Amino acid sequence: MLRTATLVASLVLSSTVLAQKPAADPVRELDAYTTQAVKDWGAVGLAIAVVKDGRVVFEKGYGVRELGKPDLVDTTTLFAIGSTTKAMTSAAIGMLVDEGKVRWDDPVTNYLPGFQFKDPWATREIKVRDLLTHRAGLPNADYLWYGTNNSTAEILRRVRYIDAAYSPRTSFIYQNVMYAAAGQVVAAASGMPWDEFVRTRIFTPLHMTGSVPLLSKAATMPNVASPHDRIDDTMRVIRNASVDGVASAGSVWSSVADMSKWMRFILDSGRVDGKRLLKPETFAELLKPQTMVTTSEFYPTARLTHPHWTTYALGWFQQDYNGRAVDFHTGSIDGMVAIIGLIPDERLGVYVLANADHVELRHALMLKVFDLWGPSPSKGRDWSRELRTLYGDIATKATLAAKAEEAKRVTGTKPTLPLARYAGVYTDSLYGDVAVTTAGDGLRLKVGTLEGSLEHWQYDTFRIRWDNRWQGTGLLSFILGTDGAPSRVEMGGQTFARSDRGGR
Repeated sequence: MLRTATLVASLVLSSTVLAQKPAADPVRELDAYTTQAVKDWGAVGLAIAVVKDGRVVFEKGYGVRELGKPDLVDTTTLFAIGSTTKAMTSAAIGMLVDEGKVRWDDPVTNYLPGFQFKDPWATREIKVRDLLTHRAGLPNADYLWYGTNNSTAEILRRVRYIDAAYSPRTSFIYQNVMYAAAGQVVAAASGMPWDEFVRTRIFTPLHMTGSVPLLSKAATMPNVASPHDRIDDTMRVIRNASVDGVASAGSVWSSVADMSKWMRFILDSGRVDGKRLLKPETFAELLKPQTMVTTSEFYPTARLTHPHWTTYALGWFQQDYNGRAVDFHTGSIDGMVAIIGLIPDERLGVYVLANADHVELRHALMLKVFDLWGPSPSKGRDWSRELRTLYGDIATKATLAAKAEEAKRVTGTKPTLPLARYAGVYTDSLYGDVAVTTAGDGLRLKVGTLEGSLEHWQYDTFRIRWDNRWQGTGLLSFILGTDGAPSRVEMGGQTFARSDRGGR
């Protein structure tokens, strides 16, 4: 009986070991898989690093830094890491918590006296932790920084004009502006700007010698990838979009060689070179679930991975995958994408950078790495194929929805007034100025740093064709006052009042 029990136990143990054994040659398999997937997705350039048990087990670049040029992507090529910067901002706050200069649940106004929401109660109530968890009650407010020259101070000043979307800490809406406020807390508590803090307190001790905290710094570096997007079904080089106004939300530029050091730091619970940069209890707080993430705010990949829970920690999305807790985050800015994915219990991490807009191959590679190096029943699953189908269906539905909207256009109409009468400046205290000018026989539009042409659509509504063609199109409507002159414009669901006397 004892021998039988021992044999059964041995068989169970053997089957468990076999189930957890990585692929015979995961490095070769991942390399071949990535090479094919880069072709299938039409990625321009891509770099990937895998960390397992404290060491880099895979690190390679694919494709080119810029279409039409021979320079290849390698492991030290710099890309915009986008919102994977957020975890660094949370870690910076954690370091200040360790020093007694910040407390997670202090009111933000303790550090930023001018911080103000529209609701006075919310102004008093919002805590430092709320800035890092997308639960402060605001809608997405990227219009405050994207395509503008607004300083961080001006962006935060305008927060007082934003209508709340929900009561604080009762829901989740992804929010870059609150991370900008977190960066200002770092500056106020430490006495140095956020970018300098990250450079000296994170990049330097982690030996991330090629990383820079701002786009303005990346422009001076060698071996930098250029952003790309598909325009008229052709992949083209586009301009970088600056995130420096909300730097602490996503402005870092780095390489997979450097980000592998960041992954090792996180997987080793905040230690580097045997030295702890974060106290154990502070580090644990960074990865502790803080709020539930609604289905609409999570990634479409959940339709394939079927997580039992989706949460957000301090700069990390979270879900379960094959019985393991996953901490991950993407980064996306015009023509650049990134993803970091960690399974701390397996001491496994993957980081992907690419220079073509929303190449969701990043998710496929993260899941493939989890399957190759983690305990997974999905080792033969082709995530690249499945995700191309998923995102292809999403794109098709978006195209059909756009065509349905276009079909509603009333043809054969004309503007009420001569075009010159529409020219003028229209203003909103939250959104800023919309400037309409005449140009030849048509109209031009300027909003922040964004410019485009206005084409008549129907009645007094015009279609916006942005000069940056990858930004698509939109609609702008002129509303006439009782005097017959334009009194305001409506664009993107917002209203701007006429602030000049031109065109009357």
